[in-house]
Amino acid sequence: MGKNKLKKFRDMETIDFVFQYPFAVLKEEGFPLKEKWRSTFFKNNNPIVLELGCGKGEYTVGLARRFPDRNYIGVDIKGARMWTGACQARDEKLGNVAFLRTDIELIDHFFAPGEVDEIWVTFADPQMKKVRKRLTGTRFLSLYRHILTPGGLIHLKTDSPFLYTYTRLMARHNSIPVEIDTDDLYNGDGALTGPILDIKTFYEQQWLDRGLTIKYLRMRLPAQGQLTEPEADIEPDTYRSFSRGWIQCPDEMARRTADTGNQTL
Repeated sequence: MGKNKLKKFRDMETIDFVFQYPFAVLKEEGFPLKEKWRSTFFKNNNPIVLELGCGKGEYTVGLARRFPDRNYIGVDIKGARMWTGACQARDEKLGNVAFLRTDIELIDHFFAPGEVDEIWVTFADPQMKKVRKRLTGTRFLSLYRHILTPGGLIHLKTDSPFLYTYTRLMARHNSIPVEIDTDDLYNGDGALTGPILDIKTFYEQQWLDRGLTIKYLRMRLPAQGQLTEPEADIEPDTYRSFSRGWIQCPDEMARRTADTGNQTL
């Protein structure tokens, strides 16, 4: 492990709004802030919003800056990435931010039923071959139900046509109300404004620069009703075989392929 990564881990241990709980400790002792995030940690009654797979925490920090009357918690297993957002929030003295280093599969160990108001899923791995790992699949939607308020919001922002199509089918198949649905967020009709346009993650900007379109869904997850997987063949994201994004830049992809003697980009 590199010295820089070790330094980041040491930094994380000194930030009092970063929580890192190994499963063994979680199983033995539980999480002390479960059901007490508002009363004990944030010390307010404001809504709680999670960013799942937060990476560097761009949405967690960006939303917290814009909406000081809401509480934001970034969740990821990659501590070295999370360090960036944690340091920004510390340096800016943002009092409505926390970070939680854990597997998303364990999310209901950290929050009580109805304790969370919204969930953001930002640029998650589409997991094209592993339906149980898709963050908008039935397994995870069922987990979210345990912690969301009834009818709580779920936001999906993705570069993946596969994950976008899959999530739309999931919503339709399970009668999940969809409030906003666009397959080209930044070239829409201009009706969408605010953080879904203003905040861009590091990788999102790279994909935009390479010509990808960004997709966005906002839906409300009902508290009741059986959730089942849709039966459909979805075209995979073939562009992932190349440097991410080139499949949507056919002219540039063809030029680069010719320049490299038909080697995979």
